[in-house]
Amino acid sequence: MLSGARRHLSPHDIDALATQAGISPQLLRQDGARVTREQFVKMYERIALFMGDEMLGLWSRPIRAGALKYLGLSLLDAPSLMVAMYRFTRFWNLLLDDYRLRMVRAHGVATITIAPRQDSTTPTPFGHELMVKLIHGVASWLLGRQLPVQGVGFAFPRPAKFDEYAKLFPGPVLFGQDASSVSFSETVLRQTFRRTRGELLDFVRRAPDDWIFVTFDHDTTTSQVRDFVAARLASGASLGEAAVSLHMSERALSRKLATEGTSFRAVKEEVRRDLAIQRLVKTREPIDRIAASVGFDNTPAFHRAFRTWTGSTPRGYRRRASPV
Repeated sequence: MLSGARRHLSPHDIDALATQAGISPQLLRQDGARVTREQFVKMYERIALFMGDEMLGLWSRPIRAGALKYLGLSLLDAPSLMVAMYRFTRFWNLLLDDYRLRMVRAHGVATITIAPRQDSTTPTPFGHELMVKLIHGVASWLLGRQLPVQGVGFAFPRPAKFDEYAKLFPGPVLFGQDASSVSFSETVLRQTFRRTRGELLDFVRRAPDDWIFVTFDHDTTTSQVRDFVAARLASGASLGEAAVSLHMSERALSRKLATEGTSFRAVKEEVRRDLAIQRLVKTREPIDRIAASVGFDNTPAFHRAFRTWTGSTPRGYRRRASPV
């Protein structure tokens, strides 16, 4: 998120904005540090307001305040989602100098591509990820539900820490493509929608929370397993219990998770880590109680796991996460 801001703002300004968002500046310099969703959104909002750029300095020119609102207004009277998303591409082509958005239709699939205007342009990974999230988030909001996608492609190599946020892109994601893109079934985009100006203003006020954290397919097996594990961590969720809950055998569940690039153990560890960090940052609960709440029988085991996840002890992480 900070890649664009660091090109335009001083370290002092970024530290000050982090403090306003409830994030210790020390965390920004700690490898493996994590923040809560609320802190991420607040940091995004603070940077956008300070820079006067709704896309955080990630493109060749600033995207001035009000762009998302006027984008939405241009879509409200579209006769179908297909037309609305075509207008989406035309709107962004008025704003961007370095990239061009296109909608390409073939074999029942509509793909929105983000292609450089010049071959020498080097993609900014987070900028492309953000645009893909915005495309999907706006389309999902217009239709009133989280839309499935046929696939996502990025015009850069797989980031080293993509696993940290891969759940924002569940489903097929390819790297090293000629252009970044997101694809939808034409059947989905042919649907009509009805949204009011008041609803649009609410969507804009909640930005970027609603469109960044929309998931591409809420019904993936990984998503269902995450929900199951999160509800039963304290009592110790097992693969067998998850399989029974999802009405399949352990082997079938493991196979489905493997096709989505993960495993039951990996999902459980991710849920444990995320909930532990959330409670460390947002509450003053004793560490031994947090350990028990995420399924650890003893505090030393929790300390070892937490150090593996973040490179820090729980107490040290909490101290650094507290704004100064």
